[in-house]
Amino acid sequence: MNRPPAAARTPDGLSRRLGPADAVVIGLGSMIGAGVFAVLAPAARAAGTGLLPGLALAALVAYCNATSSARLAARYPASGGTYVYGRERLGDFWGCLAGWAFVVGKTASCAAMALTVGSYAWPGQEHAVAVAAVVALTAANCTGVHRSVLLTRVIVGLVLAVLAAVVVACLSSGASDAARPAGGADGGFGGVLQAAGLLFFAFAGYARIATLGEEVRDPARTIPRAVPVALGIALAVYALVAVAVLTVLGPRQLADARAPLSDAVRAAGAGGLVPVVRAGAAVAALGSLLALILGVSRTVLAMARDRRLPHVLSAVHPRFKVPHRAELAVGAVVAALAATADVRGAIGFSSFGVLLYYAVANAAALTLTRAEGRPPRVVPVAGLAGCLALAFALPAASVLLGAAVLAAGAAAHGVGRVLAARSER
Repeated sequence: MNRPPAAARTPDGLSRRLGPADAVVIGLGSMIGAGVFAVLAPAARAAGTGLLPGLALAALVAYCNATSSARLAARYPASGGTYVYGRERLGDFWGCLAGWAFVVGKTASCAAMALTVGSYAWPGQEHAVAVAAVVALTAANCTGVHRSVLLTRVIVGLVLAVLAAVVVACLSSGASDAARPAGGADGGFGGVLQAAGLLFFAFAGYARIATLGEEVRDPARTIPRAVPVALGIALAVYALVAVAVLTVLGPRQLADARAPLSDAVRAAGAGGLVPVVRAGAAVAALGSLLALILGVSRTVLAMARDRRLPHVLSAVHPRFKVPHRAELAVGAVVAALAATADVRGAIGFSSFGVLLYYAVANAAALTLTRAEGRPPRVVPVAGLAGCLALAFALPAASVLLGAAVLAAGAAAHGVGRVLAARSER
């Protein structure tokens, strides 16, 4: 519990090249992605007229998680995020469980984002386009995190422009009706919880700022500032988009939409924007995929350093100062999934794993002292309770599959400890 911060024990660390604006861009690149183009429909199906309360609840839980994560990241500015925090504050098992949940859940998210690129860019050839996207972005990440940030900045700007066009087209249309969001069935409290769990998928990108803690300048100041800024911008964008789409489609029609934003601009009489929205969705998915691979590879790096994954993955490239082997390994697994898997249920599966990941983060934040920058106690308590409630309110298939995968990870951790103890004896 009183061990020195992780950064002090990694002299072979990565290069600190990212400033506050770069950190915010990384977070936005992860959040303002394909989620807003895809997750509104299943959330509306679950919550009905409770979609907007579900969005507010997801944002509240995300804020608690972000605050806890930011305080921990300032204390432990090393690659790995909650894997490091759980290990340092709660013990090795909880750190490994958090790392496993993050790597598995976000690897599924990477495949989902890659297939989203394919479905928008070239319908009918989704798998081939997805694999090509994974290969190209993995190569970009391997040439240095600074180049990745520059590419993410361009992608974020383009996607924000497309979303702004959708909002203006919908709200200025004669088809817009302010009473329409309240029309339709009410999914009840359970539906709001499930919608919030699904919508959390679109907020989870702020973790990427924390997992890049070893590459951020002055992390004790930069991370706590960048996380809430990125989260606040994302919430404002999501709320505007959700309201605009609901005023045109309503909850019932939104629930049945295969491409909600495209359907909304078409219903608003702006059919000429449909190709732009499709292109924006593909670009957004590319941005999410870029940042996801970046974050997952840093957690793999941290776990490999501790030999919880093969130690060969802990290498840092001498020139580009990136964990190139971890990035190549993550890219290979994601490419294989994107080439073969149907990951339509990946949003629920990913949300389950990531919500449990943040449950560990909130539990770790509770152990911080006031001198260590502990947030007000209500924040990690509310975050922990919210994460568990939303995780187990998700569709049963996502909960069962997620629990099985996490149990397998816990079992592997136990077997590893037994084998290590025997080898020492």
